[in-house]
Amino acid sequence: MSTPSAPPPCPHLAAHRLSSRPLRFLRRCLRVRPLGRPEIRRDPRELPRCSPCAAASPSTPSPRLYACLSCAAVFCPSHAASHAAASAGPGHQIAVDVDRAELFCAACGDQVYDPDFDHAVFLAQSSSLLPSTSSSSPSPAPRKRRRVDYRAWAPDPAEFALMSSADPTTSASAAAPAGLRGLNNLGNTCFMNSVLQALLHAPPLRNYFLGDRHNRFLCPRRTPVRHRAAEAEAAKVACLACDLDEIYSAAFSGDRMPYSPAKFLYSWWQHASNLASYEQQDAHEFFISILDHIHENIKDDQHKPHTQGHGDCCIAHRVFSGILRSDVTCTSCGFTSTTFEPCMDISLDLDIGDNTSFGVANTKSHVRNGERSLAGVNSKVSTLMRCLERFTRAERLDAEQKFFCERCNERQESLKQMSIRRLPLVCCFHIKRFEHSSVKKVSRKVDHCLQFPFSLDMAPYLSSSILRSRYGNRIFPAEASDADAVSELSSEFEIFAVITHSGNLEAGHYVTYLRLNNHWYKCDDAWVTRVEEHTVRSSQAYMLFYVQKTLYYKACERAAAV
Repeated sequence: MSTPSAPPPCPHLAAHRLSSRPLRFLRRCLRVRPLGRPEIRRDPRELPRCSPCAAASPSTPSPRLYACLSCAAVFCPSHAASHAAASAGPGHQIAVDVDRAELFCAACGDQVYDPDFDHAVFLAQSSSLLPSTSSSSPSPAPRKRRRVDYRAWAPDPAEFALMSSADPTTSASAAAPAGLRGLNNLGNTCFMNSVLQALLHAPPLRNYFLGDRHNRFLCPRRTPVRHRAAEAEAAKVACLACDLDEIYSAAFSGDRMPYSPAKFLYSWWQHASNLASYEQQDAHEFFISILDHIHENIKDDQHKPHTQGHGDCCIAHRVFSGILRSDVTCTSCGFTSTTFEPCMDISLDLDIGDNTSFGVANTKSHVRNGERSLAGVNSKVSTLMRCLERFTRAERLDAEQKFFCERCNERQESLKQMSIRRLPLVCCFHIKRFEHSSVKKVSRKVDHCLQFPFSLDMAPYLSSSILRSRYGNRIFPAEASDADAVSELSSEFEIFAVITHSGNLEAGHYVTYLRLNNHWYKCDDAWVTRVEEHTVRSSQAYMLFYVQKTLYYKACERAAAV
């Protein structure tokens, strides 16, 4: 098989080299803009125009303009060929782009490359980066750097006011908030882009990575130990935390062009080889998979004891991990078996119009969360508060799930009730919109609308509140703990991201809505647009992300910021 050959050089450029000086002399005619883009130096008051275009329509602005290197005539791409043909002498075929400093052949109608001109552009860009110093003053001799002791810095009131006004994560003076950048779709990867947008703007996780708590250049998985060659190659597997740190740097760099998370996708494929394909995946499964692999990658758990369920082993658990409480009560003797299990999110069933079983206490929780006018009005609309009420409501286990009672010493019918023992910093609610029936062998999507508040009070669904409503204030001291007290103090949450799903099971699309500076933005892959509040409320929410309004820190011997 023959290899593709390079295109032949431009004959007009070769003739120009023989008949004129090298193009390196054009360095004096170049200047570099503040962002590093070179252009032809000219008077700021001068407005170059194409002469034929200006004569035909003076009010119409010209497109890209080229200046002839022989006669300095300015023309547009449409009149380039006519200028080259009308000029009698040689050398009028080569021109330079006025705004981009790129060579152009008017006869060929294409850009051309010259190493001398490229070197001139490189020297102009390099000189613009050097500090402007006097040529007469000699450069100071390099001094040896002296090691100094670290001293903590604390801002004074003036510096603190300056930082507060210029915080890129909260400043509303900019046209768009910092970190708001589209993500290119790499082939049915809208599920990945939607979850990444939510993670990029989760405040505790954002502060962790932007605070350089995980540096991808110093990660031990990227720089393994040298003396273990075999283990070093095995340790060089992809680190999702490092790739996520790179995405944070790109998103908050100020660049608004869409970013392609190809490296992150490839790293995730290495961890989840069974999902390595360009097929559409479930956003919720992808979210759980990311947190699991970040937990495996970040090695800060080497200095901490593995306390199951406390969520202090890695940043993923410190932000998203909570504790659920399950109480199974024997209906015969009243014996209760209590178990605790950690959770990274809460999966909720859509509760359509099932508000007749809610008591007075449940109605109060709806009023507390701003649902005063919604309860009992539309039976076809589900609300997040009703889904949480259903999640924490006691249910009777059927005969096939009889509970072995330790007091009765036999299997008995029982009641099971779930509650939240400890709230995470960021609550993720997964709405079960996809139903799979193993009996009928049918799968379908539930398209009912879900109404959710922007401010959510989780106090009615805590274990302490449910136990208090069950037993009153007669709670044994063993039932109370510091986790219950902290959860009651920090039970108020504010929404910051909503992941929606449109379409059906076979062909669907994920979109993320972000709430930044009290405005909503729609992140549809590479397109980011500002939307109104009613657009978010009318969407089919699939995952909801809430963050605690107030963070409470527990004093400890070794302080660690989240």
